[in-house]
Amino acid sequence: MSRVGKKPIDIPKGVQISVESDNTVRIKSSKGELSQWVDPIIEVVQDGDKLLVNRKAETRRARSMHGLYRNLLANMIIGLSQGFERKLEVIGVGYKAEQRGRAIMLSLGYSHQIFFVPPEDIEVIAEPVATKVYAAGTPSQYLTAVITVKGADKQQVGQVAAKIRSFRKPDVYKSKGIRYIDERISLKAGKTGV
Repeated sequence: MSRVGKKPIDIPKGVQISVESDNTVRIKSSKGELSQWVDPIIEVVQDGDKLLVNRKAETRRARSMHGLYRNLLANMIIGLSQGFERKLEVIGVGYKAEQRGRAIMLSLGYSHQIFFVPPEDIEVIAEPVATKVYAAGTPSQYLTAVITVKGADKQQVGQVAAKIRSFRKPDVYKSKGIRYIDERISLKAGKTGV
């Protein structure tokens, strides 16, 4: 059996789960509602405060789907009970991120500013850094803002964070740009450093 797939999923208080006839699992809480269609080769059973994911056959496809659907359902339960978040750093002199209602306004060295509106279920918070702080691992670049992306859907949180990062990817020569808070960039030596 799949080591991941056979683990039961704990259901916290305040989270309601229903399995419909077309094998769609709906999970509700005070933070919202998420649904996931599950392949008919996989069976989802609620046993008290545990959710069990079993496979109906021993085919190669069933074994590969077992752990996948278990993790998708576990992430939905965690998202609706605790939530997910990704943090990004805006690094560079003159680079800014400002909150504008639900949206954020980014100044990233282009001739124009970027106005980014997140999807409905995602919250984006831009916090400017008041004092000049050197970014980790970069002796010459200043950390100017921290952007936090929050939401219940792990995939959507990751996708929105990746979209914001794509507006100005980290420069491998000067280390300027937007990067994840735990991301490490290996800097290249420029022509003068060779």
